[in-house]
Amino acid sequence: MLLCDERPLVLDGLCSLLRHEDDIEVVDTACSAMETVMHVRTHVPQVVVIGLHPEETSILDLVRQLLGEPLDPVPRIIVFAMSDLDESLADVLHAGVSGLLTDDASREELAMAIRAVARGQAMLGPRIAQRLMEWFRDSTPKSPSKAGMPFGAVLTPREKEVLTLAARGLSTEDIAVTLFIGTATVRTHLYRLQTKLRLKDRAQLVSFAFRAGIVDPA
Repeated sequence: MLLCDERPLVLDGLCSLLRHEDDIEVVDTACSAMETVMHVRTHVPQVVVIGLHPEETSILDLVRQLLGEPLDPVPRIIVFAMSDLDESLADVLHAGVSGLLTDDASREELAMAIRAVARGQAMLGPRIAQRLMEWFRDSTPKSPSKAGMPFGAVLTPREKEVLTLAARGLSTEDIAVTLFIGTATVRTHLYRLQTKLRLKDRAQLVSFAFRAGIVDPA
């Protein structure tokens, strides 16, 4: 297996932890997306474990690049930095990862996930499974008139903030000032919201926010 994390100390710690697992061999480590791709091409590992994403790319982009490599077999990927991800769970799942863990996972959880995905199975950490269950409960309409999320459309906390402010009538610039982010970032969040919720424009986003109960009518 191959380990990828931009923090050398974390890589050293993971290597030390996994050394105690007789059936798991770490073939190499990488501190950047470029290194990860190069090592995957060289070693063709069964499993790639991605921790905190390298600064020059996102985990989502790195996952897509690795799974697009012309390798046989294609490596199976575990992401264990979900609390650091800007992308939603749905985005990462759709990209094709085989395992998801939070970055506070124990050695036992990581080792179990590596073994499971190496066997062709999938593995979700307890906190990830809890988040998916909460999404499922929240997305189930409580009444016939309440709008539900399209399947797999898990909104991040930031996306909910942007949607709430947009529904309250704030402009893109006002949302950026309120959340201390750039206007381009706000536009990106609005685009992702339209894509995830399968809506055409901002007006439909606002309507959905009220119908789904994300924003209470004044």
